[in-house]
Amino acid sequence: MLHDPNHLYIFDTTLRDGEQVPGCQLTTSEKIDIAQDLERLGVDVIEAGFPVSSPGDFQSVVELSKAVNDVIICALTRANQNDIDVAAEALKYAKRPRIHTGIGASDMHIKYKFNSTREEILERAVAAVKHAKSYVEDVEFYAEDAGRADLAYLAQMVEAVIAAGATVVNIPDTNGYCLPDQYGAKIKYLTEHVRNIDQAIISAHCHNDLGLATANSIAAIQNGARQVECTINGIGERAGNTSLEEVAMILQVHKQSFGDLSSNINSKMFTYISQKVSSMMRMPVQPNKAIVGKNAFAHSSGIHQDGFLKHRENYEIIRPEDVGLDEAGIILTARSGRHALKHHLERLGYQLDKEQLAATYEQFLVLADAKKDLDDEDLKSLMQS
Repeated sequence: MLHDPNHLYIFDTTLRDGEQVPGCQLTTSEKIDIAQDLERLGVDVIEAGFPVSSPGDFQSVVELSKAVNDVIICALTRANQNDIDVAAEALKYAKRPRIHTGIGASDMHIKYKFNSTREEILERAVAAVKHAKSYVEDVEFYAEDAGRADLAYLAQMVEAVIAAGATVVNIPDTNGYCLPDQYGAKIKYLTEHVRNIDQAIISAHCHNDLGLATANSIAAIQNGARQVECTINGIGERAGNTSLEEVAMILQVHKQSFGDLSSNINSKMFTYISQKVSSMMRMPVQPNKAIVGKNAFAHSSGIHQDGFLKHRENYEIIRPEDVGLDEAGIILTARSGRHALKHHLERLGYQLDKEQLAATYEQFLVLADAKKDLDDEDLKSLMQS
């Protein structure tokens, strides 16, 4: 598969791994709605579901295949013939179909999940890729629990599945176990020791059990990975997956560190799509979540507010407009300074000289101590008292 080494492929699994969160199941029509937004957002691949797992998942993959035009639609399978047959059937309407098959790569999984041997697992991996390849040109292979797999064996597995026809090899840190330098080194080892690695894209699929999913994905990119598997709001199994919006904004903010590497993501859609996914899946976004949390661009400390109002970049490395917000929030609390109060009063049309501001500020502090957060109505009442 020919791929642009300067393009970072964004593989969105919100509708598969993200939907595995208890209580977050979506109807097929809701999935289509989100998928069409993901296409507008600029993702390269949408993992639409695990067709063999339920009739609903099968139907979702069928309908999503019909509903989107330019995005690759991907269906997940285990490394067995029936899973792959069912996925191929579900993908029959996809303009750009991909089958995502795989098996455990760590000795832990080989012994305790499959009760098998390294040799047998390797044979099953190759057979699955060949079978998937008989249906579609684009086959992605996942080496589950690669984060804890033996490096030499992992390299042997990756080389074998590429030789069998895999176009993408996914190196998942399934349990969110790795440190960024460990995961990055694992990707680098594969680029240096797998002879046919140039014939496939290396993909990073990181979980957030230790809060390192985004950091690990960035380490993977820095060491040669060119696809990142992620979700809106970082939702997903257990502690979640790599957050799509975080990866995209890191790439944007640190352009100089990534050379010509770029994605097709339209970051101005982040606030909108984050809120939509949160609402549809009934999964609130934590207020301090990077990029899309409601406090991500809110300044409440007086020192921060003063510095921000003097020069935005004192306390912001991303413009709110770049992620679809109208403006940053200067939140009025008892920790706010005169500068923030003056800013809000002027916004409401009140012009105060220095002495008036000082007197109003004293009254403001009394009110702020009593009420925590103040809104425009409180300020108007304050000015009328």
